[in-house]
Amino acid sequence: MSRVLVLGSVNADFTIRIERLPAPGETVSGGTFFTSRGGKGANQAVAAARAGARVHLIAKLGRDSHGEHLAERLAAAGIACEGILFDKEQPTGSAFIFVDRLGNNQIAVASGANHHLHEEDLGSLKALFADTQVLLSQLEIPLTTVTCGLKMAKSLGLRTILNAAPILPLPPEVWTYTDILVLNQLEAETLLGSPLADLHACPVAARSLLRREGQEAIITFGGQGALWVHKDGATFIPPFPVTAVDTTGAGDAFCGTLAAILAEGQPMAEALRYASAAGALATTVLGAQDSLPFRAQIEALLSKHN
Repeated sequence: MSRVLVLGSVNADFTIRIERLPAPGETVSGGTFFTSRGGKGANQAVAAARAGARVHLIAKLGRDSHGEHLAERLAAAGIACEGILFDKEQPTGSAFIFVDRLGNNQIAVASGANHHLHEEDLGSLKALFADTQVLLSQLEIPLTTVTCGLKMAKSLGLRTILNAAPILPLPPEVWTYTDILVLNQLEAETLLGSPLADLHACPVAARSLLRREGQEAIITFGGQGALWVHKDGATFIPPFPVTAVDTTGAGDAFCGTLAAILAEGQPMAEALRYASAAGALATTVLGAQDSLPFRAQIEALLSKHN
């Protein structure tokens, strides 16, 4: 079985579904509240596992009721949890999410223990990098830790994927050790310093995201599809038509599935088909981890639109 190592965050998610998102200073009532499991690292780990990979997760939780519950649920989801550490001083990370009737969302995060996952922690977990094909990371943990993880992975021959979210200025080292950069439209515009209003007109600008030979970038445009930027140019990945109710988990479904399929040795074009289908399916269910599709569901959608 292919193996994916995910380095990232774990959060307890607190979500309110409301008619419309509140404006600054406004209170909107009448919503429905529910709790769920989240964090980009955890979500992407579960997505990769559901897509068929053997997944190890490196993360840090608080030594509290939320942390213990999240660790139990990750193990139940088939995630190997030897890399999950606990912090006695910091609380488990939390995310507070508003979702409107169209599936659009606003998210605020209290990072807690996630921001106390340090480079030194990775040293004791080096064995988890062995016999692994792909490292997948995000930016909800310290950037120095992400950089260290990417460097360790490259030194051991792993393919590295960085989902640059939430977006931060990326130092040269990050570019050096990242094989595949995954961003949404807003994140790409922030890095490029210019708008990408038209997916079909932006390949030239997007190529500046490639900083070294062999590097690739993927920009997702929600319901418009995605753009794969590579050494030979750019390839448009069409969207799958679905009725979206919550976009919260779509990006994580995309990234986790991408990592799982690439770890199998599949070509990028095929991995992107799977990832796009997974991202689309994730928008049809409320919640983050609850929305992540299983492989059979992904392949059913692919067959339907073959």
